[in-house]
Amino acid sequence: MKRTTTRLKELLARRTATPMPGAANAMFARVIEDLGFEAVYVTGAGIANMYLGVPDIGLTTLTEIADHIAPIADAIEIPMLVDADTGFGNALNMMRTVKVMERAGAAGIQIEDQVFPKKCGHFAGKDVIAIDEMVQKVKAAVDARKDQDFQIVARTDSRAVLGIDAAIERAQLLIEAGADATFVEAPLNEQELARVARELKIPQFANIVFGGRTPDLGRAKLSAMGFGAVLYANAALQASIRATQDVLGALQRDGSLAAVGDRLAGFAERQRTVKKDDYDALEQRYRVGAATPGLAARTVKE
Repeated sequence: MKRTTTRLKELLARRTATPMPGAANAMFARVIEDLGFEAVYVTGAGIANMYLGVPDIGLTTLTEIADHIAPIADAIEIPMLVDADTGFGNALNMMRTVKVMERAGAAGIQIEDQVFPKKCGHFAGKDVIAIDEMVQKVKAAVDARKDQDFQIVARTDSRAVLGIDAAIERAQLLIEAGADATFVEAPLNEQELARVARELKIPQFANIVFGGRTPDLGRAKLSAMGFGAVLYANAALQASIRATQDVLGALQRDGSLAAVGDRLAGFAERQRTVKKDDYDALEQRYRVGAATPGLAARTVKE
């Protein structure tokens, strides 16, 4: 099988607006793979929300993100693009970030040009660093990777600060610096999305946040525009919050789950999702006393 880095590179090159749901943990990633999606996006906002219970305002650290992506990489076989925020510092920090993420099993990372501490791309009050500084951070990321197919996705949040023209100009400079794909965050309408895909010649990302600033045009239209991938970074997280509120709300109200049983995955489905049958088979294979071909003959001879 091809390396996950190569598979992610080829997926983006198709320009078919491949949907990439976000996962904040290995369970969400398993569900995403199980449903047949071709890649998963490890969401920094999701990790901040689910792990720390805080908003996406730059409070997570590099080691916390790495500690999450290593078990996700163990749990799935599809490529994993990781939200690496601003690279957690300057160009030298960026180099370390790439090395840590690559070692932990990421197939690529997304890095952005916000001033630290960064904020969710759909929050107000953002600011961006000088483009010259971001160019050097992209160059450092490209130089730091060991696998040349490891994808460096350079995001600019300048649409909200400087306007769409400046955002596209910034993205072009990041392409020239060596980015494999770019990501203009939070275009406001279909016309702006079309410009991004048309004017920037390498694969592009769209980011659809339910309730956010960018309209959800659907895969068919974004594919026709030529987007490489579409992030649905926190759809699973938002769904889980609503489902948890509904189910536990009923439990608090009724003292029972009887009224919401249809909202719960069954015990068997839960075990199937985490591949318990595979682990049962391995347990039998390696149990003490299990037959090992050739072992008995060698023992007698010895």
